[in-house]
Amino acid sequence: MKTTDFVRPDIIAMKPYTPIVPFEVLSARLGRRPSEIIKLDANENPYGPSPQVLAALASGQFFHIYPDPESNELRQALSRYVDVPAERLMAGAGADELIDVVLRAVLSPGDVVIDCPPSFGMYPFSTDVNGGRYVPVWRRDDFSLDVAAVETAVHQHQAKILILCSPNNPDGSVIDDESLRRLLALPVLVLLDEAYADFAEVSGYQSHIGWTLEYDNLVVLRTFSKLAGLAGLRVGYGAFPEWLLPHLWKIKQPYNVNVAASIAALAALRDPAWMQEKVRLLVAERNRMSAALSEISYLEPYPSMANFILCRVHGRSAHQLKLDLEQQSILVRYFNKPGLDNCIRISAGRPKDTDRLLEVLREWDHG
Repeated sequence: MKTTDFVRPDIIAMKPYTPIVPFEVLSARLGRRPSEIIKLDANENPYGPSPQVLAALASGQFFHIYPDPESNELRQALSRYVDVPAERLMAGAGADELIDVVLRAVLSPGDVVIDCPPSFGMYPFSTDVNGGRYVPVWRRDDFSLDVAAVETAVHQHQAKILILCSPNNPDGSVIDDESLRRLLALPVLVLLDEAYADFAEVSGYQSHIGWTLEYDNLVVLRTFSKLAGLAGLRVGYGAFPEWLLPHLWKIKQPYNVNVAASIAALAALRDPAWMQEKVRLLVAERNRMSAALSEISYLEPYPSMANFILCRVHGRSAHQLKLDLEQQSILVRYFNKPGLDNCIRISAGRPKDTDRLLEVLREWDHG
């Protein structure tokens, strides 16, 4: 029996997504306790969830019962939080699942998905998994969108979906309202991933989730992973066009948001002050880190409105820099692909994390 006899040829040919390694694996590899590791490689919230979340999980009673397949209580709470009707919202096992569900509902084999890399690696991955044809429209050198090129590509390829990320991962740039309105005028479903919008809102960025009531070709996705420190529980949500939702409900996994994730998300929404305080702290560390990194001779940090900083590395190997930091128990993300050659991305952490990171980077600058 051969793989080629059963597995789709496009799946055989596709490249796997490379996820971040978890704490327990890292601890074993580095020979250090998790408490000794400064983890700045996955844009997680180092403060973790609110005490109210932990208390709610500790007192949960129905872990032995299947969850509500429609996440009604969570959707009602989200409706109050984002001021979008609950019937226009869907929750998922992270925003990643909702990306997959949208593509699964919309794409026929060979349909085109336009993406604007460098961006989040799940977009080409989910396109490939769902049999779509991935067409990149590359960002400019400063990571801004080439709106005219996107317009040309949508018409040329008769694209079905355009995926945008704002703030964009991995550089932290945002899309302006004028550009977004121009792209929404195209005959395409626009999927806007706002996983990091909470950090941009501190600086005046306005989420576009309410725009889904104005545009019937707009999907906006958000997540609890960064905002609420719930990355390990996988819970996200989105606002969708009215015409699309019945089909998404048909094909999503029925129990996709587990009981613990739902309890945690509801408790987080009851404690917005905790989330907002931690967002402000992380934005302050992002700004402090950005200013300090710009003074290190071999690093070129890019402006960011997310909870991370992308740095181009000059005069030395970014990969070796990542490995050297790892030996100091500091983890960062390394990139070396088109548009991101010889780069590292550093998540905003706690003040003590920033202090240690800068101490090591400065030592190497003068050593």
